[in-house]
Amino acid sequence: MNEFEKSVQSKRNDAVDSGVGFVVSFGFFATMFIIATVIKLIG
Repeated sequence: MNEFEKSVQSKRNDAVDSGVGFVVSFGFFATMFIIATVIKLIG
């Protein structure tokens, strides 16, 4: 057993972290899309 398995820093579920990362990245790109659409409609 290596030393990293003995002292785990985070015991949270990895699926929760990956889900949060997906939602944040999706929200960022959706916001960029909405801004670009608004700029296109105005221009």
